[in-house]
Amino acid sequence: MKIKTKLNAGVGLLFLMIIVLSVISGWYINQLKRDTNNILVANYNTLQYSRNMLLALEEINSDPSAYNVFEEHLEKQKKNITEVGEKEATESIATHFEVLKKQTNNQTILSSIRKDIAELMQLNMVAIEHKSSTANATAQNAIVIISVAGTLCFIIAFILMVNLPSNIANPIRELGASIRQIANQNYKERVHFESHSEFGELARSFNTMAEKLQEYSETKIDKIIKAKKRIESLIDNMHDPVIGIDENKKILFVNDEALKITGLRRDNIVGKLIQDVAVTNDLVRDIIKEMISSEALQLNKEPMKIYADGKESYFEKDIIDINVMPTGERQTEFIGQVIMLRNITPFKELDLAKTSFMGTVSHEFKTPISSIQMGVQLLENKQIGELNEEQENLVTGIKEDTNRLLKITGELLNITQVESGSIQLNIQQSDVLEIVNYAIDANRSAAEQKQIKINVDIDSEITKVLADSEKTAWVLNNLVSNAIRYSYENSEIFIDVKKDHQKIRFSVKDSGQGIESQYLDKIFDRYFRIPNSKKEGTGLGLSISKEFIEAQGGKIVVKSELGFGSEFYFVLNG
Repeated sequence: MKIKTKLNAGVGLLFLMIIVLSVISGWYINQLKRDTNNILVANYNTLQYSRNMLLALEEINSDPSAYNVFEEHLEKQKKNITEVGEKEATESIATHFEVLKKQTNNQTILSSIRKDIAELMQLNMVAIEHKSSTANATAQNAIVIISVAGTLCFIIAFILMVNLPSNIANPIRELGASIRQIANQNYKERVHFESHSEFGELARSFNTMAEKLQEYSETKIDKIIKAKKRIESLIDNMHDPVIGIDENKKILFVNDEALKITGLRRDNIVGKLIQDVAVTNDLVRDIIKEMISSEALQLNKEPMKIYADGKESYFEKDIIDINVMPTGERQTEFIGQVIMLRNITPFKELDLAKTSFMGTVSHEFKTPISSIQMGVQLLENKQIGELNEEQENLVTGIKEDTNRLLKITGELLNITQVESGSIQLNIQQSDVLEIVNYAIDANRSAAEQKQIKINVDIDSEITKVLADSEKTAWVLNNLVSNAIRYSYENSEIFIDVKKDHQKIRFSVKDSGQGIESQYLDKIFDRYFRIPNSKKEGTGLGLSISKEFIEAQGGKIVVKSELGFGSEFYFVLNG
């Protein structure tokens, strides 16, 4: 039987039983209502009228109005004759009442009326008892029949509840388990539903699919093996060392270059946990340091120096997480990592040569620049001779260009120190006020030219900072110089020195045009200059400042919003 037919039959049968039960219950309730209404309307009212007539009969001798009351209820009784013999009794009461109206003190008539009323009441009491028995019988029949119908409905519903869900859910559960087996590449899985329902058709389709998958898997396995060997050959012939591990840190593959630099054999590394290999191999220990410690990941950003090919070589390390999306799933699954070491030795050698060249050229430039400055000073000396206005303008231009060349040369020398790692630091307890005054004095002339006011606020508790005073003053001077350069005329610049937990925070805030948000993460890059900004400087000042501050164990940060100015601050140990 089809599943749809089963559902229709089960639900339809329940629906039919509910309708039958409702009809039977409604019919019996209507019967009980009719029987009780007969008692109330036909008999109870007659008893009420008879009682009222007896009460009026007792007051006839003392109250003349009792005749009217008696006659009123007698007329109502004449209209409510429902039982056999009730009519004759009512007529007898009426006849005797007519006689009583003429013979008011006739006790015999009074006694006859009482007997007639008693007979009338007796007739109705007997009728009430009979109708009550009928109603009870109807109620008993209703209870029995409704109970039988309800029990039958319960039995049918219970049978459907036990059998129907299991007939649908069990095949679905079995099919789901088989599908999971197929997903796990167990293509020998089959389902067997001995049924002619939709599940039977589904089972046959599933088994056909599993057979085709099994056949496909068996015929394509050789191609998969070839593809695997092709990938392994590709990895082995790469010029960069490559190590692959699974999600449990077990080494899956390693190429020849990686074996060469580690000095290990393939049999001694593949299939083992990389932590176990690191115990006996210093290079592997350095390679996986980032995988074990998040702090190492943040600190170890420099290229790795490895002795390879008979010389010291430099490698950049990349650890790539491998996440795949399983077929039919919605979330990615982590299946391992690939460690790649890129040989950057030629680039490192070129970089060192460039740094050496920059340092040599910058140092050689200083002597002629100093000579030019001396010559300019001599030309400005009026004792040698007066200059006309045009000559003074030329000397002023030469002086400005010389100062600019000298500044660029100084920045190039600083950057060569940074790149070569030869920054000489003299970290000691330095006077905070001297550092701030140096930056203000160096930029006083530029601030006065633009009528910019420099406000200084130094926490009274702060007098010393643990820093290289010369490098720190250079950084603060650079920040103040930039603030003046990008501030509007007649504006203000704020230099604050505050406590920041256990550290000292130097802050320079201006009210200039600000920096767009997309440039904030590039502002400390070498040679970076904000597009459409003033064409001054080399783009090295902030980069050198960052290197100087970080070399002292501090950090430098920028906060800015376009149109609302910028704030640069750096934090050093107190």
